[in-house]
Amino acid sequence: MVRQTERVIDLRSDTVTQPTPAMRRAMAEAEVGDDVLGEDPTVQRLETLAAERVGKEAALFVPSGIMANLVSLITLTGRHDEVILGSESHIYTSEVGGLGFFGGVFLHVLPNEPDGTIALERLGRAIRDSVYTPRTRVISLENTHNRCSGAVLPMSYIQQVAELAKAHGVRLHLDGARLFNAAVALGVPAAQIAAPFDVVNFCFSKGLCAPVGSIVCGSAEFIREARRTRRMLGGGMRQAGVLAAACIVALEQMVDRLIEDHENARRLAEGLANIPGIAIDPTRIQTNIVIFELAPEAGWTPIALQAQLKQQGVLLSLSGERLRAVTHYGITHRDIDTALRIIERVMKRG
Repeated sequence: MVRQTERVIDLRSDTVTQPTPAMRRAMAEAEVGDDVLGEDPTVQRLETLAAERVGKEAALFVPSGIMANLVSLITLTGRHDEVILGSESHIYTSEVGGLGFFGGVFLHVLPNEPDGTIALERLGRAIRDSVYTPRTRVISLENTHNRCSGAVLPMSYIQQVAELAKAHGVRLHLDGARLFNAAVALGVPAAQIAAPFDVVNFCFSKGLCAPVGSIVCGSAEFIREARRTRRMLGGGMRQAGVLAAACIVALEQMVDRLIEDHENARRLAEGLANIPGIAIDPTRIQTNIVIFELAPEAGWTPIALQAQLKQQGVLLSLSGERLRAVTHYGITHRDIDTALRIIERVMKRG
């Protein structure tokens, strides 16, 4: 049992954030209409604002990040086409094979490097257009890269992949669930990261703290077709302005503060590196995701340590055979220091 006298420090994900007071007010006061009929003014405002933020012509509001990826990639491909993506990508590891099931699209999986990239030479060799194989239609990148400790893809790498894709007539998609974390870490506008991509989607319900929602951004022509795909997947919402209002607040008020989450993540990583039995390189932590391993001599398995920490009021998630902590709105420097003390105390019992 968690001790009732102490605050629970929930580091499982930045999806556990609660909407801010400003979001709750905006939701309560939102002007709404039927968005499936194109009549919700708050959704329209959000879509315009989001498209402007990433430098695209148009945008489409969808319920979730998984649906954003589905809408993007199904619209970019046809049945029996393929998408090249990384072995650690969220689409491959965490989206239940939906792209193959709903879109009839093959996933051509290449190994991710520890920094979230896919080797350029591998990408070049993997592109196919033969009578014997599925045709490569899209290369999909993830930025920041969740399972690679929130790694940020370098702008130089993105440009090289874009040039490769263009040379082969292949479209470029960005799963930018945490796009604004990448922008803050690099110190550049989100539009600069998004510029080489044909289609970009990002989430409002992670570090930006909105309760629900993601968005797909691209050309006006693409978004018109993507609206049909969203309808097919059951993603049309009616008076969705109630949700969109919180997402507008997220874009206008919650982006700049992401640097606080990055600072807390580095503070956590540096503290973990000083605890015997924990293996982590703090210099790899660029944004708000901290993934660490346990040394064989630690005396703990990840599952056992996760369970024991939960009893002590610190919640972590599993990432394969590793443990993951994600900093977010509502987590303070004091919370990080408290979590480190608890983790160190528990590790000594191993």
